[in-house]
Amino acid sequence: MCGIFGMILGEECGLNVDGARKAIDKLFLLSESRGKEAAGLALIAGETVQVFKQPLPAAKLIKLPEYKKLWASCGKGEIRPPLAVIGHSRLVTNGLQGISANNQPVVKDGIVGIHNGIIVNDAALWQANPEITRISEVDTEVLLSLLRLYLKRGYGLKKALSTTYSEIEGAASVALFFEDLPVVVLATNTGSLYTASSESGKTHFFASEQYILQEFFSKTRIENEVGKCNISHLKPGSALIIDLKTSNVMPFRFDRPSDQLETKSSIDGAPGVVKYRLLDLSSNDEERRRRLRRCTRCILPETFPMISFDEQGVCNVCREYKRIELKGEEALRDLAEKVRRNDGTPDCVVAFSGGRDSSYMLHYVKRELGLNPVAYSYDWGMITDLARRNQARLTGKLGVEHIIVSADIKEKRKNIRRNVLAWLKRPSLGMIPLFMAGDKQYFYYLEQLRRRFGVELAFLGGNPLEKTGFKTGFAGVRENASGRTYDISSFRKLQIALYYAGQFLTNPAYLNKSLFDTLHAFYSSYIMKHNFVWLYRYIPWDEKKIDEVLHKEYNWEVATDTDTTWRIGDGTAAFYNYIYYTVAGFSENDALRSNQVREGMITREEALKLAERDNQPRYASMREYAYLVGFDLDEALYVINAMPKLY
Repeated sequence: MCGIFGMILGEECGLNVDGARKAIDKLFLLSESRGKEAAGLALIAGETVQVFKQPLPAAKLIKLPEYKKLWASCGKGEIRPPLAVIGHSRLVTNGLQGISANNQPVVKDGIVGIHNGIIVNDAALWQANPEITRISEVDTEVLLSLLRLYLKRGYGLKKALSTTYSEIEGAASVALFFEDLPVVVLATNTGSLYTASSESGKTHFFASEQYILQEFFSKTRIENEVGKCNISHLKPGSALIIDLKTSNVMPFRFDRPSDQLETKSSIDGAPGVVKYRLLDLSSNDEERRRRLRRCTRCILPETFPMISFDEQGVCNVCREYKRIELKGEEALRDLAEKVRRNDGTPDCVVAFSGGRDSSYMLHYVKRELGLNPVAYSYDWGMITDLARRNQARLTGKLGVEHIIVSADIKEKRKNIRRNVLAWLKRPSLGMIPLFMAGDKQYFYYLEQLRRRFGVELAFLGGNPLEKTGFKTGFAGVRENASGRTYDISSFRKLQIALYYAGQFLTNPAYLNKSLFDTLHAFYSSYIMKHNFVWLYRYIPWDEKKIDEVLHKEYNWEVATDTDTTWRIGDGTAAFYNYIYYTVAGFSENDALRSNQVREGMITREEALKLAERDNQPRYASMREYAYLVGFDLDEALYVINAMPKLY
C-alpha cells in the first residue's frame, strides 16, 4: 500500500530549514518502497498550506525545480514555526495517477489529507450523503468530505473524526491539515502508523512503518540536532491531535464512544485561530482558464488560433461569420424523388457512425424522405461499443441493411499508438489530427459503396456548426469559410502538407509504419472528389429535436461519463479534447457553442454553461481509448499536463 510520512516542528526544535528539507527528502526516499507511481507533500509554513504533487516517484519529485522553490518559500536559516510537512508515496489503487486530483495530498473542503489504505464503500457513502459532492476518483476524498460535513454540523474535531471512521469500511491511516484549525491530525484504524517525538516535545515525525523510522534515525544525524526520539505505535482505532502553536500532543481513541463526547476547545475554530491559506501548486489551471479573455459576443477565448478582438471585445471570427443558408427541405425532397426506386433495392447510402447526427440522419432519410437506404460504417477500431449498440437499435427498428467496412483494426490501433507515442516525444497541438488520420478513409469507402450499389446519393451527417478549423489553425493554416477541410484552397492544402513534413523531420518518430495510412488519409480528405450530400446543409440542425427523437423512438443510449450526446460514439474525442482544453483552455465544445450563439440558437450565457459542462474530462472514455490503442494513459497525461499552457 502507499507510504505516508511527515514532520511537525515547533519553536527551538533544533533544525533549520535546510535540515528540515533533508529530513523530508530522506523520509520520502524511504517511503518510496511502498509506492512509486506518484508522490506529493503538503507544507505549512507560517499561515500558508502549500500542496505539491506529481505522477512521479519520490526520487524524481525531490529533484524538480518546483520542489526546491517550495522549500525556498520557507526562508533560510532558522525555522519560523509552525513548520509542518505531510508526504505521500503512492501505489495506485483508485484513480489514474496522471490526474492531479487523484494523487495525494488530496485537497477537499478546506482539508488537506494523505491516506494509506482503501475505503471500499466510498461509492455508497457518496450516494448516501447528497450534501457532499465528488470531484475525483480517489477514495480518500469521501473521508475528507464527511469529516468537513460533521464539522459544519457543529461536531467537535474528535467527534467528527470518530463519526467519519464509524461510517467508512476498509483501511484508513491518515494525516490531515485544516485551513481553519491549527492542528495536524494523525489517525489509523489498522495500526499502520508509527510516530516519534523528541524529548523536548517540539519535534514530531511519523511514517507508515516502524522500519522506515528506524532507518531514518540510523541513516541520518537527525537525533544529534533534535534530541533522542522514541518510536511509538499508533494502535488501531487511535488518533493524535498535534497543536501547531504549542507542539502539544492530544491522544484519543475514536473507536470508544466515551471519547466522542467533548466540548469545543480552542482547536475547534474559536476566535483568534489562524486561518490558513490553501495553495495547491499542482492544480491551478482551472482558475487560469476561467480568467481567459473571451469574445463578448461568442465564447471563443484569446488562445483560439489567429483570433483578434475589436474595441468592443468582439472577435474576428464573429465579425467575419456568415449565417448558414440552408438549401431547404424542398430541394432535398426533389433530390430524393429523382433517385427513388420502387423495386425494393437500395436507392442511397447513408454514412452511419452511430453518433447522434448520423443516427438522426438515418432516421430522417428512411422515415421522412421515404428512401430505402443502406447504412454504411467504416470501422477503423475507434467506434465505441456504445455506438455499436445504438447502430443496432436504429437499423433493427428501421429495417435497414447495415454494411460495415472493417479495416485491419489491430494494425489501425498500432498506427494510432505509433503516432500517439511519437507525439508524446514532442507534443504539438497542430499534430493532434494525426491521431484521427486512420478514419479518413471512410470518405474513400463511401464513394466505393455508392458506386457498388449504383446509386447517386450518398449522405453525410456532418453538422455545419461543428467547425473545427482551429485544428489546422494550430498548424498555421487559417480556417476555411465552410468549415470542411476538403474545401480549402490548394495553397492551404500545400501549407498543411509542408507543416506535417516539417514536423516529421524534426520528430523522426513520426516516420513509422503508419505513414502510408496517413498518406491515404490525406488523399481521402484533400485530394479525392467528395460527391456527397450533407443533410444539415438542407435541413436545420436542431440539437434538442435530434436528442428527443433518438431517445423517444429508439431508446438511444448515452455515455455514463458525460451529459453531452456529442462525440460519445467516437473513442478518440475524449482524449484529444482533453489535450486542447488542458493546453489551450478550450475544445471543440467551445467552437460548437460559439457557432450556436452566432446562429441565434442559444445565448452566450447558455453557451458558457454548456461548454463548462461538456469540457469536463471524460476519464472513463480516455481509459478505454488508451487500453484499446495500447499506451500508458498516466504517462500520456503527465506529458499533457506538463505542456506549457497558452493561458
